[in-house]
Amino acid sequence: MDLHSTYPGIADLKRRARRRLPHFVWEYTESGTGTETAMLRNRTALDSVRLLPAILKGELEYDTSKRFLGQDCPLPFGIAPIGMSGLIWPDAEGILARAAAQASLPYTLSTVASQSPEDLAPHLGKNAWFQLYPPRDPEIRADFLARARQAGFKTLVLTADVPFASRRERQTRSGLTHPPRLTPRLLAQVARRPAWAFGMLRQGMPKMRTLDKYIDNTISMPLTAHVGYLLRTSPDMEYVKRLRDQWDGPFVIKGIMCPDDAEMLEEAGVDALWVSNHGGRQFDGAPASIEVLPEIRSATGLPLIFDSGVEGGLDILRALSKGADFVMLGRAFLYGLAALGPKGPAHVIDLLRQDMLANMGQMGLADLTQIKTIHHED
Repeated sequence: MDLHSTYPGIADLKRRARRRLPHFVWEYTESGTGTETAMLRNRTALDSVRLLPAILKGELEYDTSKRFLGQDCPLPFGIAPIGMSGLIWPDAEGILARAAAQASLPYTLSTVASQSPEDLAPHLGKNAWFQLYPPRDPEIRADFLARARQAGFKTLVLTADVPFASRRERQTRSGLTHPPRLTPRLLAQVARRPAWAFGMLRQGMPKMRTLDKYIDNTISMPLTAHVGYLLRTSPDMEYVKRLRDQWDGPFVIKGIMCPDDAEMLEEAGVDALWVSNHGGRQFDGAPASIEVLPEIRSATGLPLIFDSGVEGGLDILRALSKGADFVMLGRAFLYGLAALGPKGPAHVIDLLRQDMLANMGQMGLADLTQIKTIHHED
């Protein structure tokens, strides 16, 4: 089957993913928090970024490569951390890690993924990142870092934008709990999705394997919370400085939405900042990430990573044009997994690459160095 003929865009994978996933899994994948206006805002604001086409540039040889945090990447994007991605497809983290390694792109393992750093060690490429939800206990924190380092993760990402659990009302309505419990209502949904059901039957329902050694998984938790919240603290600048001292590789702070925070973190010695509103899943009152990106770019000389609402190669170029140095995607890769299983992530990477090339051609960009000069302003 020619995947590009059948699934020529991320939207095609999304439609197939919805048909293949049980409703409660789809709701986990697709939902935000509150009335989901932050998710809508991300999309609307990205659509409002217009870029000027160019003509009479002749035949160009296109270069989509980017050097970022000491690594040469053939494309300016990677795979964002995705909590419990094993709920979407069996061996999700392994599939994603192998696809990223094959493409020489960054892959980020979440603290609350369904596979551990040790599970993924055989599958990691040279550009493996570990995302940390900040443990309260300094001994557990040190153990997290040692495990990540020993497994082969080179870059540490501290997620700082979850000081309090969001409610995620749509997810609650779906009946999903952590760990997942298959009630009669959910079993009825599973029965209508045989491909997902057979995969999970072979693999078993996912759990947060990185946390197994620290937590009693029988403890009762609120519906949208998980055992990770029992370990977690809300970090401050002293926490950031301690992590900086403990990690000897590139160190990134994720969840930056304020220029003042950027200046403060630059002084603390972090290596890059990740501009993100958590994909609209954390705070429904937040501005779109793309709206604050130019202000943060003006406030710091640090490399900037961007996420939230990215749905294609054009969105990647939009983010680069507004000041991002690199872009990360999460949901797009989940759509690929759910739609095509092990073949999905590689197809997503190729779709994004081809979409970037098509739009670079329209703008007359042979490479990405001039992308910040081509805005169309009202």
